[in-house]
Amino acid sequence: MNPATVVILAAGRGTRMRSATPKLAHDLCGRPLIQWPVAAALDAGAERVVVVLSADAPFDGALPDGVRSVVQRKPDGTGGALLAAAPEIALGSMLIVINGDGPLVDPALLRDLAAEHARTGAAATMVTIELADPTGYGRVVRDASGAVQRVVETKHEEGLSAGELAIREINTGVFAFSAEPLLEQLPNVAAVAGEIYLPGVLPLIAAAGGLITTLKASDPALLIGVNDLLQLAAARSEAQRRIQERHMLAGVTIVEPASTSIDFAVEIAPDTVIEPCTQLRGDTRIGAGATVGPHTTVIDSLLGDGVRVIHSHLVECELRAGASVGPFAYLRPGALLRERAKAGTFVEIKNSDVGAGTKIPHLSYIGDADIGADTNLGASSITANYDGRDKHRTTIGARVKGAVHTAYVAPVSVGDDAWTAAGSVVTDDVPPGALAVARARQRNIERYAERRSDTEDA
Repeated sequence: MNPATVVILAAGRGTRMRSATPKLAHDLCGRPLIQWPVAAALDAGAERVVVVLSADAPFDGALPDGVRSVVQRKPDGTGGALLAAAPEIALGSMLIVINGDGPLVDPALLRDLAAEHARTGAAATMVTIELADPTGYGRVVRDASGAVQRVVETKHEEGLSAGELAIREINTGVFAFSAEPLLEQLPNVAAVAGEIYLPGVLPLIAAAGGLITTLKASDPALLIGVNDLLQLAAARSEAQRRIQERHMLAGVTIVEPASTSIDFAVEIAPDTVIEPCTQLRGDTRIGAGATVGPHTTVIDSLLGDGVRVIHSHLVECELRAGASVGPFAYLRPGALLRERAKAGTFVEIKNSDVGAGTKIPHLSYIGDADIGADTNLGASSITANYDGRDKHRTTIGARVKGAVHTAYVAPVSVGDDAWTAAGSVVTDDVPPGALAVARARQRNIERYAERRSDTEDA
């Protein structure tokens, strides 16, 4: 069963982050922290998602279309946050409440919670989990029959009984409520040190005749909340484990998961190998049978079937089937390597279309260029695309043989099947099939070393 409404309690300044970046905007594997619970709610099929934000720590990023946000004007706890969302809660509906700084809630758990809440006809259903060491968590206190009585907060243990401290079942902060009993009793929860704790509504609902039930969870990652950068690192570690597990179960080989980082939106086809120390970020998509890494970063790029990228950095570029890059190459935005093209060692390419089968093996810069198929550009090939004021394009045809140390001063065009001589600076168009020789004629000075020696002795 899908939940009708999911309320995400995202209020809180996050001062423990010690960062100028708002807590909810911190990146977690390619998307802001707040978008993880939002995505979980949407994936669970929620009809309506409401995010409660703090007045003194607004989230300036974008939320998905259709997700509502409300502001908690006063920092008065989780109960106060839910009261701020009350106008968004429809009478007669079921709602699920989760924490905005708990990014690893599972959509399947939310569906199971909605189904259990509906099955039992409960007024409130709380997700709990048992821990070997429950220190710091709210303990679930039950009566002799096993019914939930209350949740005891244990951040401060003074005044708590040994029996309460011995309880291992704890509150995860994930709830399902029927709207009417919640909205009726929530304003009656007494504040403690200025804060209204949401679990305080449970005894009031029970006293009014409402049924309180629980759903036991088994995944302790549900408890990972992010209030500082250490906890963010712990969340990232678990998120990476889940992301990489999904890819490996789908047929992707990740040689060394501990040194690999893959953002949540990355797509990888089966039989691709991700070598150690590789980062795949943003909206990157990789085809089947590719090899990426080691020591490679790919950002927002499209890699086709069978590509090979070694020790390189790629940003907003496209490699079509069979292309190869590296080692030590840098492909910048707008670079397109067509089928079987090669960008080799210490090659930089930006905003250029490199034809099928074309090779740029090493030590070259290609910017703002269009290169035909099956061309070979020798070492130290340069397209001089900038005249100090404007960028210009270079056009190099198919089957061109560009010799070493050739500079193409844009705008310039080299025709199909043309050649260049080593060391040429090409400033004029080269006709198809021609040889461009653009360098000073060599002159040898006889006995130069002997004459220099005589001069130095004198």
